[in-house]
Amino acid sequence: MYRILIVEDEPDAAAALRDAIRRYGDEHAEQFQVGWMRNTIDLDEPAFDLIFMDIDLGVENGMDAAREIREFDRSTPIIFVTNLAQYAVQGYEVNALDFIVKPFTYGSFSLRMDRAMEVLRRQEGRSISVQTRDGLRIFPASSLVSVWMRGHDVNYGLSDGSVVTARGSMKETEERLGGTPFLRISSGCIINMSHVRGVKDTAVTLSDGSVSYISRANKKRCLAQISRFLGGGA
Repeated sequence: MYRILIVEDEPDAAAALRDAIRRYGDEHAEQFQVGWMRNTIDLDEPAFDLIFMDIDLGVENGMDAAREIREFDRSTPIIFVTNLAQYAVQGYEVNALDFIVKPFTYGSFSLRMDRAMEVLRRQEGRSISVQTRDGLRIFPASSLVSVWMRGHDVNYGLSDGSVVTARGSMKETEERLGGTPFLRISSGCIINMSHVRGVKDTAVTLSDGSVSYISRANKKRCLAQISRFLGGGA
């Protein structure tokens, strides 16, 4: 199932997008969980696979909102849906995947959605390469359960129970992982939300049986993002 966020201040326009997404899912045998927000003011970090972003959101500019998202998430595809075609060039500044100009036809939407699905499938199958003392290690991103620091070493905990260790920093690692489904929950730990099996207060139980802890400063933001990722909606 893919999680899609619609950021649109007009309910009718949001409903039209939701209907198009539902139709696309029916025609292509895909399942989508769709969330809707009127703006991104209450969005801490996106826990979605794809974002449809209106540019004229009333209380904020969607292009500025996309720039803020890109500060902590460089990989989630963003498709702008707007009647302001002149913003198309600026979309490249935030690595926008595409534009849909209002009012849109289903055919126009479907073409953009085809492209988005290609990107999402590539991301699902991507690998992570890590230079260790023993040479280069490559493993599927989906097998990475968590990452933690110990001294100056970055430790990658994999689903088979093995640990890959390399020199580095959490900041560099966070940037390489590129956002959803990876979430930094403290200064020294990143988790893969796909492997979350339970949350109690600040304790997060992962699929390998390990428990990672959310820092108090990040508790509200991280719990909200994990909830959205696991199906709580937007």
